[in-house]
Amino acid sequence: MTPESAYFLKVNVAFILLYAFYRLFFYKDTFFKLRRTILLAFFAVSLFYPLMNIQDWVREQEPMAEVIQMYSAILPETTITPGNVPETNWHDLLLSGTFCLYWGGVIALLLRFLIQLGSILLLARHSEVTLIRNVRVHLLSKPAGPFSFFRLVFLHPDSHSDKEIDEILTHECTHVNQWHSIDVIICELVCTFCWMNPFVWLLKREVRHNLEYLADDTVLESGYDSRSYQYHLLGLAHTNKSAASLSNHFNMLHLKNRISMMNKKRSRSIGRTKYLIFIPVVGALLILSNIDRLARVTDELTESTFADILQPNAILPFPFAGDASPAEKREEYVLSEEEIEVAKRASNQIFTIVEVMPEFPGGQAALLEFLKTNVKYPESAMKDRIEGRVSCSFVVGKDGIVSDAEVIRRASPALNEEALRVINSMPAWSPGKQRGKAVNVRYTVPVTFRLSEEKKKTSVSYAKKQAKRIDTSGRIFTVVQQMPEFPGGHTSLLKYLTTRIKYPIIAQENGIQGRVSCSFVVDTDGSLRNIKVTRGIDPSLDEEAVRVIREMPKWNPGIQNDMAVAVKYTVPVTFRLQ
Repeated sequence: MTPESAYFLKVNVAFILLYAFYRLFFYKDTFFKLRRTILLAFFAVSLFYPLMNIQDWVREQEPMAEVIQMYSAILPETTITPGNVPETNWHDLLLSGTFCLYWGGVIALLLRFLIQLGSILLLARHSEVTLIRNVRVHLLSKPAGPFSFFRLVFLHPDSHSDKEIDEILTHECTHVNQWHSIDVIICELVCTFCWMNPFVWLLKREVRHNLEYLADDTVLESGYDSRSYQYHLLGLAHTNKSAASLSNHFNMLHLKNRISMMNKKRSRSIGRTKYLIFIPVVGALLILSNIDRLARVTDELTESTFADILQPNAILPFPFAGDASPAEKREEYVLSEEEIEVAKRASNQIFTIVEVMPEFPGGQAALLEFLKTNVKYPESAMKDRIEGRVSCSFVVGKDGIVSDAEVIRRASPALNEEALRVINSMPAWSPGKQRGKAVNVRYTVPVTFRLSEEKKKTSVSYAKKQAKRIDTSGRIFTVVQQMPEFPGGHTSLLKYLTTRIKYPIIAQENGIQGRVSCSFVVDTDGSLRNIKVTRGIDPSLDEEAVRVIREMPKWNPGIQNDMAVAVKYTVPVTFRLQ
């Protein structure tokens, strides 16, 4: 999703939530001035909260929580390029049509706004101006309902009695003196660009009604008889023929609401405190808006790309992320013995997240190749057909030397020992750096041992032989003794994804690329369910990834203790433009 689309989506979601919030808490009270403030704040918050970025603040904090090691089964990501049969489809046409429809509506409403604005200014220029009750009034040449716009008041005096003119001028001067036309202009512009959201129009209606409540309240506070004023409004119910909806009309529709509000008992002053609820609502919107940014920060600190290959001895390395304190600033001064000891301990500090993570000589691909060629499947494990993942943790020192290797997630003793042997035989790495200085960094490499197709004598027959019963408890596993497998193995899965996925045209045209992660459950019969996007980029790419996964054939189910079980799987798919 492009930044513009994300901003537009967040703005419209905010309008929906804030309108519901308004109807729940503020709709029936009589704090009209406070309601005007809160309604304008709704527009300001909705438009500006998506622009507030707290990821820089997050970067400056101590790591806030340890990232838990990922246990769910993750397949190698598949890179799809535009060369894979990019064909126009109905989905792309629908998106393009929606895009054109939206901007067509914006242009039409913007023209309507300019025409209304021009009609008011043209009417003001050609109408006669006079003073009535010391108020500068533009006289209407034909009978029409009175209205105002900024400092302009329009009235047809011959249509009203002297008492009615007094009430009208008091009403319209309230609009003028309190600059109600600013609220109207803001509502019109927001509705122009968010016209597809019905809640924006509802908020606009509430703003217009509240402005009338304010003016009506001023008339009644000025000493005019409430009943006589209400009859006056009813008498003008069908005289307002002005097309200038930008103006503030003395007589608007929904007179029932206005009369009801005039007769309503005034709200108690203690009720003003409920407006403080708006503060945590704004905080919640800000947090929701920055969830994706916080996720990106986490990705930048912890993410490592998975390989696009998976061989019989499948190796999937990635850094293990945990709490780490930034190296403290050092100043030049004489240290005591105790301070020297503290400094020595600080110099030996082991980080888990640093600005520049350690790197195997030659990069990720070279690490994969090293592990692939050096890890030997233990004969005893092959004989017993033991598979599994061994996670090894080790420290890459300031000099790049690997030390303190240990198994933090075990499989069988033979597999554990082999994984440790290969880790300890690694050459020196490029050390990690924090604030430009080499530091000790703890790294985690998970090593997956998986038997080849020949060893299994086809995965289908192997699964049938091992699955003596079916788990009916409804449990969903993430790691089992024998993981689910696509028919034909991982190579067939990669080929399936490469040939089936089509790079959406709209994503290509907008230059959208990145990784889509989809999770699903391989059921006991091999069928896929609960398919969902756990990390999305753009609706078109997300839907394409889900579509291809949904059309997959049945898998060979996972096996745990000779029992077919449901297993959760995650497939990351990278869309990258050439």
